[in-house]
Amino acid sequence: MKVGKKGHIILPKAVRDAVGIEEDSQVTVEINDGILLRPLRKIDRENLASALRKHLERITALPNLKEPKPREPAEAYLEEEFEA
Repeated sequence: MKVGKKGHIILPKAVRDAVGIEEDSQVTVEINDGILLRPLRKIDRENLASALRKHLERITALPNLKEPKPREPAEAYLEEEFEA
């Protein structure tokens, strides 16, 4: 890539598509041993809240989970939580 007179850099379309950068997207710049650009992800609070409510409904609807037997991993009973 080439830096223009005003310091502008044009990211190739393939790069923009690969990381989800569109017109008017914002990126953060980190400077360490080099320069790192990262797209800023905006969080849709309504979608997040809705997803969390649905998840809460699913896990509160689960039957009472049994206590694990000695030497049995407790995670074995959480499988139901993650089934869709």
